Amino acid sequence: MNITHLLELANDSGGTLYLMLLLLLVALTVIIERSRYLSNMLEGGARLIAMLKDRGGDLAAFAVPEKLAQLPHARLFATLSKEPASTERSSLDGHLEEAIMHEVPTLDRSLWMLDTVITLAPLLGLFGTIVGMFNAFHALGNVQNDAMQVTGGIAEALIATASGLFIAMIGLVFFNALHTRVRVILHQLETIKIMLVNRHGLGLPPSSNKVPVELIRSQARG
Repeated sequence: MNITHLLELANDSGGTLYLMLLLLLVALTVIIERSRYLSNMLEGGARLIAMLKDRGGDLAAFAVPEKLAQLPHARLFATLSKEPASTERSSLDGHLEEAIMHEVPTLDRSLWMLDTVITLAPLLGLFGTIVGMFNAFHALGNVQNDAMQVTGGIAEALIATASGLFIAMIGLVFFNALHTRVRVILHQLETIKIMLVNRHGLGLPPSSNKVPVELIRSQARG
C-alpha cells in the first residue's frame, strides 16, 4: 500500500481520514506534552516530600530548590511562609487547601482534548465508512464493474472505522495513564499539606502558642 493508494482512500472516505490524521496529531501532542510535564512534577513532588521527612519538624531553615520553585507543590510553601507562627491549625489547613485548589486546573490541562479525541475518532471513522459504502454501492450500479471491485471498495471503506478505533485505543490507554499521574500528584499535594500543618510552629516555645493564664483569669473576672 503506497502513498498514492492511501491518498485515494482518504479522498474516497469523504475527507474523514484527513480529519482523523489531525485527531491523531492532536492526541500525540497532548500525550507527549502532558507526559513530560506530569513526570517532572511527580519527580519534584517526591523530592520535596523526601526533603520534608529529612527535616523532621524543623521548617525554619527549609528552602525549596530553585529547580522545583515552579511546581504546584512549591505554592504550598509560599503560602506557609505568609502565615504567622500563631496561626491556628484549622485556618492554616484551609489556606493550604485553597492553594491546592488553585493549582488543580494546571494538572489536567489539555486532557479534555484527549478525551474528545477518544470519543470523536470512532464516530468519525464510522462516518467515513458510511461515505465509502455509498461509493461502493454506487459502483455496484455500474454493470461493467465486477464483484471484486465492489467488495474491494467495501473493504477500503472499513479502513476508516479501523483507523478511528485505533486512534481511540491509543488515546484511551494514555488518557488513563495520565489521569493516574494526576491523582498521584494530588495525593502528593495533600501529603505535603498535612506535613506542613503538622510541623508549623513546632520550633516555637510552648508558651507562644497558648493564651497566658493571667489573661484568662482577668477576662473571667471581667
